[in-house]
Amino acid sequence: MKKIILTAIAVMAFAFTNAQQTRFGVKGGLNLSTVVGGDVENTKTLVGFHVGGFAEINIVEKFFIQPELLFSAQGTKVDGGFGGDADFKLNYLNIPVLAKYYIVDNKFSVEAGPQLGVLLSAKVEDEDIKDFTRSVDFGFNIGAGYNFTDNLAVGLRYTIGLSPLTDEDVDNTDDYYDSAKNSNLALSLSYKF
Repeated sequence: MKKIILTAIAVMAFAFTNAQQTRFGVKGGLNLSTVVGGDVENTKTLVGFHVGGFAEINIVEKFFIQPELLFSAQGTKVDGGFGGDADFKLNYLNIPVLAKYYIVDNKFSVEAGPQLGVLLSAKVEDEDIKDFTRSVDFGFNIGAGYNFTDNLAVGLRYTIGLSPLTDEDVDNTDDYYDSAKNSNLALSLSYKF
């Protein structure tokens, strides 16, 4: 885990020193998350939030690399039958690194890239289940954004989990692909300095 984080920091530091222009910013917004796959049935969307910071590193004319550091409240609601819904809450420190391309005059952009998530807490109705949940989550992002001004922007991003939420019952490749994974749709408002 430390090696992954140190490698990410080294890549970002290298990019900062070689970039033509770098801007920093803050962002936050709404998460609509659920869990897909596996034996999890009757899931519903859980509303959460994300907040954090980012750097927008200009590589060439319309192409940027955007590393981020975000606190993200995710999870799902599980229909418990007669007992009602149970909230399955997962809080992550997410580190996405996105390739970002401006299509229209630095106004409209598209983005895609991998994400590393470090699990901070996992609870079902205030019961701690962190010991039964993977401490690291890998995902892939795809999204789009629009700059209202040079500083203020809005973004929409979908993140699909690539790694299982738990190692339980993951004995082979088929189990891995069919296992329960995160799914998150995020709407963000960001401000660049």
